[in-house]
Amino acid sequence: MAYFVYILTDQKNGSLYVGVTGDLQRRVYSHKEKYVDGFTKKYDVNRLVYFEMTDNVLSAIQREKQIKKWNRDWKIALIEKTNPEWKDLYETL
Repeated sequence: MAYFVYILTDQKNGSLYVGVTGDLQRRVYSHKEKYVDGFTKKYDVNRLVYFEMTDNVLSAIQREKQIKKWNRDWKIALIEKTNPEWKDLYETL
């Protein structure tokens, strides 16, 4: 099974949300439709700008925690390394 660590935003250089899931398409869809109460719903954070995949759930959780601890500049650099235009990657899933 695949597990994903992902980053959502509301706009380029905007609010960032880091999460982990076993079904990236379903999870991002639930953020887009505002099914999930909390930060992403409150700040309209629903644009998928980064994700990585692993086949190990513990690795995914560990990576999520690692990225969450990073400062903002490191997160932005991670996004811009593969998605410099901050395009919504949801359509590519």
